[in-house]
Amino acid sequence: MARKFIDLSIPIENEVISDPIPFNPTVTYMDHKQTLPQLTGFFPGLTEQDLPDGEAWAIEKVELITHNGTHLDAPYHFHSTMNHGERAITIDEVPLDWCFRPGVKLDFRDYEDGYVVTQADVIAALKHMDYKLQPKDIVVVNTRAGCAYGDEDYIHAGCGMGAEATRYLLEQGVVVTGTDAWSWDAPFSHTKARYEETGDAALIWEGHKVGREMMYCHLEKLHNLESLPPVGFTVACFPVKIKNASAGWTRAVAIIDE
Repeated sequence: MARKFIDLSIPIENEVISDPIPFNPTVTYMDHKQTLPQLTGFFPGLTEQDLPDGEAWAIEKVELITHNGTHLDAPYHFHSTMNHGERAITIDEVPLDWCFRPGVKLDFRDYEDGYVVTQADVIAALKHMDYKLQPKDIVVVNTRAGCAYGDEDYIHAGCGMGAEATRYLLEQGVVVTGTDAWSWDAPFSHTKARYEETGDAALIWEGHKVGREMMYCHLEKLHNLESLPPVGFTVACFPVKIKNASAGWTRAVAIIDE
């Protein structure tokens, strides 16, 4: 049996607008010549001529927030409490058992940017797939944002998962979800327009805030979801262990046994 790995992660890079400007990552690259003073500083008397090809090391300085790149959000990101009043767990407390599970893909690429997915939409998609969700399945949502990565409108692209859709997934025993969009919820630019029209603050971050009621995590800024079948793959998404943090970066991968 052959095993196929599909990278579900975006890179950390300077050139792509993957977050609103104040939150974008910054990578400073230092090559083998630029770092010579770093290496010679450790060894008094060492010169460039003493080193093979006169080279030291390559190294990078990366400035990030925990929500840059493909990452797993902990319940603490959504609210200070979960499960109707319990202390929300942080990323270092997320059970690793949640992060290596069978995957299910919901294909919502046909929904317009800013659309808020409903419970009925999720039920219809699962019925079309002829699949019944199992406890701890990792449910990933393929939106138009996946093909918009690299474009200036990426952070405005894709549909979002509403409160009732999120709640329905959790009621089926799902504890990890994911999206290839910037946010699990509809893009802020679209939510802003609806809020200005209605004045209803409940529309803001409605999918995330379901975490106040039920404990769950979600992946954001996934990639290559269009390469996945609806079912028949395993997702690995172990987060970097950052003490007391709201999220951790992950090299999310889908594994298919063929």
